[in-house]
Amino acid sequence: MKLIEKHRSFQGYQEVYRHPSKVTKCDMQFALYSPDNCTDVPVLYFLSGITCTEQNFIQKSGFQKFASKNQMAVIVPDTSPRGENIPDDENYKLGCGAGFYLNATQEPWSQNYNMYDYITKELPDIIANNYKFSNSKVGIFGHSMGGGGALQCALKNDLYKTVSAISPICSLHHSSFAKDVFANYFNNNEEELNLYDPIMLVKQSKKKFADIKIDVGLDDEFLKDLYIDDFVEACNSVDQKLSLNKHKGYDHGYYFIHSFIEQHIEYHASNLKKI
Repeated sequence: MKLIEKHRSFQGYQEVYRHPSKVTKCDMQFALYSPDNCTDVPVLYFLSGITCTEQNFIQKSGFQKFASKNQMAVIVPDTSPRGENIPDDENYKLGCGAGFYLNATQEPWSQNYNMYDYITKELPDIIANNYKFSNSKVGIFGHSMGGGGALQCALKNDLYKTVSAISPICSLHHSSFAKDVFANYFNNNEEELNLYDPIMLVKQSKKKFADIKIDVGLDDEFLKDLYIDDFVEACNSVDQKLSLNKHKGYDHGYYFIHSFIEQHIEYHASNLKKI
C-alpha cells in the first residue's frame, strides 16, 4: 500500500491509501480514519453513492469527530475501479463511480467491475493483515447506492455484525438508478441481479440483525426511486427488526448525511461494543 494522504483529525488520523487490486485489476484507493489508541477497536465500513470517490465522505460528512469520540476505525473505499483502460460510460449511472458493489458478469465490465469481492473479501483482508483493529466488531453502512450496497453485503456476510443506511436504493429491480446496470453488467439476468437486491435478499437471508437502522429525508428528490417502504415490508414479512426514521425538510445530499452522521456512528458503536 502507498500512503497518499495523512491528516491529523481530532484524536486520530485521516489517511488515504492506494494499492493494486487483484479483483478489479487496477489501482484502488480507500480512506481510513483510525483513532490514536486503535488496538482492537471496532471497524466500520462506509459505502458511498453514485459519482463519489472515497473523498466525498471524508471531506463532507464530519464523521471524524464522532469516530474519534467513540474510538472507532472507519474505512471508506472508492465506488468503482478507475483508470485509463477501465470501461466507462457518459451516463453517470453506469461505469466509473457506479460500481454498485456487485460483480459484473458481462463483458467488458466483468474484467474490472468486481466491487462485491473487493468490498467483502480483498479490502477486509488488507485491513486485517495491516492493522490491529478488531476482527469481530465490524459494521457497515452507506448512502444511496452505498446504502443499498451496505444492506446487501451485510445480509450475505457474517463479517458484518451491524448495518445501517442513509437514503438507500433498496430495489435494483425497480429503481431507475439500476436500470442501465441491470442491462449492461448482467444482460438483464434476473437471477444474477437477485444476488445483490436488498429486498430479495432480506426475504431469503437466514441471517437476522438485532436491528437495521435507516434514515431518509422526506424532501429527497429521489424518494420514490429508493423503494424504502418496500424494503420495510420485506423486513416485516420475515420478522427482521428495522428502525426507519423519516425526516421532514431533508433532501438526498451531504447536508442530510452531515446532519445525522453522529447518530449512525453512535448506533454502530453502541451495538458493536456489546459483542
